[in-house]
Amino acid sequence: MSRIRLNQEYRNKIANRMRVHLEQEDTIEKQNYDNLKAQQIDINDNAWKLAEKIVRRHYTLDDVAKARYLQDKFENVDTIAKDSCFHFHYMGTKEERDYDNNPVVKEATIESHFDFKLDGSIDVDNNSSYSRDDSGYGYALFRDELKAQDDCNPDILIEQEGKESNPHKTKYVDNNNKYLGDKDSGYGKEWNDKYQLDLIGRNYCRDRSIACTEQEYNFLINWKVQKANFVMAHQKWISSILQQMKEIKVGLKGYKYLDEAIELSTELGLNINDAEIIRTNSTGLTIYNPKNLADRIKGMKNKKVKTKAEKIAERLLYEQQSQVAN
Repeated sequence: MSRIRLNQEYRNKIANRMRVHLEQEDTIEKQNYDNLKAQQIDINDNAWKLAEKIVRRHYTLDDVAKARYLQDKFENVDTIAKDSCFHFHYMGTKEERDYDNNPVVKEATIESHFDFKLDGSIDVDNNSSYSRDDSGYGYALFRDELKAQDDCNPDILIEQEGKESNPHKTKYVDNNNKYLGDKDSGYGKEWNDKYQLDLIGRNYCRDRSIACTEQEYNFLINWKVQKANFVMAHQKWISSILQQMKEIKVGLKGYKYLDEAIELSTELGLNINDAEIIRTNSTGLTIYNPKNLADRIKGMKNKKVKTKAEKIAERLLYEQQSQVAN
């Protein structure tokens, strides 16, 4: 019986199936991503609870009600606005250098910008109100939802890291952002509606920097760090898959026959046969084949069972954070 030649169509089918298989593997990188993802709602809710407490110390509900009364009464009064980003500060110290280059500790205002929108900046070193948005957070958090859309790719920023802007990247970034939505639609609206307050003043958060304690400030900085760690976990997981896929594609390119590619797949833990490759199109192989679809759904589940010690440690951390937020 003659061997089946491995053409580019078959290579693409196998590569697509391998990508799905690698994403389903219960690796350390995937476990870290899954575990951090499970914490995101709580860490955002806890940080928001604290931010709301800080804001309401300064802009009380009674003050807001009075300002709204004046705004409703007079046409030329426009002072109430909803917002979800804030500048918080406390009086601390910074080390500077005198004329002789000796260290001098001086009292200083320590300030940062905290943005609770879905694409809000997670950069702890930049307190500008105009700091870049971090779309990667929404892509990581709603990865499964984006993966289910034909024209979206939640991993696009990782796949295109270091590359110049190009139509391929722009296409998927635009599609991702359109699907996730903004203040007017989709997950973005649901998210941003949840995390916003009525405030008094101009619609520019730096003009109303609000005082907080050092402990509160550090709690909110840690919130941004935790979000950044989640985005990094997504990046490390997908980067590890991309590195493996690079090697797989090199191997597939060098093979002449289909049975060689199937042998490679089997060695990597993926059981497919030549009939499956030949008779299905690329999309069907990846998604609609019943076994593959079942594998895909199973891969979305967090199979890692936490130990008793892990559960206790997480509970203690949660209680510590709740005490600060309260």
